[in-house]
Amino acid sequence: MNTQTTSNTLPKVTPGNLSEISPLILGGAIFNTQYNDDPFGLEIKKLILSSFENGINAIDTSPYYGPSEELIGKALNELTDEGKIVRENYFICTKVGRIKLDDFDYSKEWVNKSIHRSLERFKTAYLDVVFLHDVEFVKEDGIFEALTELFELKKQGLVKNVGISGYPVDFLYKTARKVANGALGDSVKLDLVMNYSNGCLQNTILAEYYDKFFKDTGIKLLNNASILSMSLLRSAETRSFHPCSKALKDDVSKLAKILKDDYDTELAELATRFALRLWNGKKGKTVLGLSTLEELDSALLQYNFWVII
Repeated sequence: MNTQTTSNTLPKVTPGNLSEISPLILGGAIFNTQYNDDPFGLEIKKLILSSFENGINAIDTSPYYGPSEELIGKALNELTDEGKIVRENYFICTKVGRIKLDDFDYSKEWVNKSIHRSLERFKTAYLDVVFLHDVEFVKEDGIFEALTELFELKKQGLVKNVGISGYPVDFLYKTARKVANGALGDSVKLDLVMNYSNGCLQNTILAEYYDKFFKDTGIKLLNNASILSMSLLRSAETRSFHPCSKALKDDVSKLAKILKDDYDTELAELATRFALRLWNGKKGKTVLGLSTLEELDSALLQYNFWVII
């Protein structure tokens, strides 16, 4: 991860090969008004290119994240037109099914429509990974209907890998196990699962399930996202959408101030090092939400710090 390459010598990857995804994944949820007041003002093209030059080769996003897919697609297409990247330099991971905060559509018709829209936004013939987005909010029949359609699109080559994402670790585990046990037919298994805010300084539940996922569900990859717990674990103000109590937000703010004043340590950097040591030590992949080149540099520094120790 600490070896830079020039833009015309970026390594190529095998489309859909999960084993080739870099330890760190650039997260696209942050290219959205939930996290940034003006996502259109972010230097996303520079951030993506610098990420690629520093060994990151995967981007994770979703249509639910406002303009994220379109902004990432625009940046990737411009970099391609400029001859700085080719499609085989990176993996695209996106999602389907969640439309708005309380609006979900897991019907096969919507899944098909959403996937083709994502393909158009990225101007690509295939998506390396597609997750059903936040499956805990949808009834089981809906989950299995959507997965059936995704596996059909996988047969067509439009989707290389099918997964589920969400917050409750046990629910993700049980759903993946049901698929492995024949819910969608013999020999059909999910390729990967992604969880958020459960493999971080605040709680480590995901790590407790790591071995169970691979033993019981047949997945090839388990991704850890939102290692700052949706903006909570940092000295800057927690974003207003975060569902935790005001008391917890106040306690974290006090901790962040103590770390800064007494130990010259930024909470976000400490939390990043902790999560990387927890998760990458298990050979998992970590999704990082980064808005600026400075945040990228800091994340790479924390990653290299963990590798060295």
